[in-house]
Amino acid sequence: MIRRSLFAFLLLTLFTINSNAQRFLGVATCNFNRTSSMYLNPANLVDDGQMFCVHLMSFNIRVDNNLGTSGIASISRGLNNSNSDSTDRSTSIFTNSGKKNFSMILPELTVHGPGIAVSIGPKHSVAVTTGIRVMNQFNNFDQSLYNTITNTAGVTSQNYSFISRKFNWTAHMWNEIALSYAGVVLDNGGNQLKVGVTLRRLGGVGYISLKGNNFDVNYFSDADSFYASHSDLEFASNVINDSTAVFNGINASNLFSKFFGATAGTGIGGDIGVVYKREQEHDLVFSAAVTDLGAIKYTRKKSAIINIKGNGSITGDGLSDNSGDATAFENYMKQQGFSIDTSSAAAKVHMPTTLIIGADYQVNERFYVNALFISNLANRQNFGNSYYNQITLTPRYDTRLLSVALPITYSALAHDMKLGVGIRFSGFFIGSDDMLALFSNHQYGAGVYLGGFVPIKARG
Repeated sequence: MIRRSLFAFLLLTLFTINSNAQRFLGVATCNFNRTSSMYLNPANLVDDGQMFCVHLMSFNIRVDNNLGTSGIASISRGLNNSNSDSTDRSTSIFTNSGKKNFSMILPELTVHGPGIAVSIGPKHSVAVTTGIRVMNQFNNFDQSLYNTITNTAGVTSQNYSFISRKFNWTAHMWNEIALSYAGVVLDNGGNQLKVGVTLRRLGGVGYISLKGNNFDVNYFSDADSFYASHSDLEFASNVINDSTAVFNGINASNLFSKFFGATAGTGIGGDIGVVYKREQEHDLVFSAAVTDLGAIKYTRKKSAIINIKGNGSITGDGLSDNSGDATAFENYMKQQGFSIDTSSAAAKVHMPTTLIIGADYQVNERFYVNALFISNLANRQNFGNSYYNQITLTPRYDTRLLSVALPITYSALAHDMKLGVGIRFSGFFIGSDDMLALFSNHQYGAGVYLGGFVPIKARG
């Protein structure tokens, strides 16, 4: 049944909590990690005292949502409950918050591959970086459907109805090859102004996206059928026959081809930023950047778009039997009364564009406090992904050899607080900006990152 398939997918993504995005909050705000800090603001690339830096590899994964809470202890307890079926175990693993509409990022994965940053004198720097990213996001979904999928008691014995408007599900995998430049445009001894820009070649590996302006549903348990009215949905994908294809196929033997091989879609993206530093006894730094500009275009030969409108009745078996093929799905929906329009136009999948504003204050020689505001700029009704607003305060101890930071974040997604830690020793770092799931069973998310770089010929 399609209900079982959907539940298995959601449960699998929840389990990835045991495994943040490319922000690396904690180590990214330190003074001696240019290959991480440039993702917050490309102007950070210049003037960190390193002539030459080789980025080896970094890995970052996170999950976040506002539907329910969990933690390591509850996950362990649920998985060890061998006397219960999968849905019973999910109840002990995941505590539903009771929200009507919910959003999820489950998961987001970033792998930055080999890269290099070079200083051209004290006022100019360039860098070449590579990466591959995966983001699976549900935005503004109605919880009634989720409860029906995950609650065995309600699947066969209860009718339900819901109205869902302005929702979006996008799962996307893409690779990046980027060229960055940063320069000092003003330096009069007391004031310094830096600007930076990153230009990325984006390669789309695969995507699935479903967005809806409206979807009114009544479910009748005795017939296992849905009656949908006033439907206004749009589905697009280049991997129609397998919804898990976006996340499969990454292993040691083909990782190189995913970075540099042929892709299904192409696009241009980038970042732009400015940093002002007031140099005095206690330095004060202000920064602003717009990151993840751009989109990936999938050609009409490699992408299908299906528009669904009107009213009709569908069953779980009908969806299950016809969802594996675009033509069969189109014919089934037409037979059930819906208006179907299959477009041959190219599809554009947008990047999760954000505005990042920061301030950094030097308390004394080795201690600093950083404040960071991240705001979504992406249109969530486009095919594509987006981030949720957050404010982060990060006190840190920072020297050339060692950095220790404690990012404290308020998230507008779940309206909760997150606590992390970031540790850098020379060119190696590890941390998380959301680690309270290790200690509490009432957290909405979790994440971990690690990586390494080699600084060469540092000045001073």
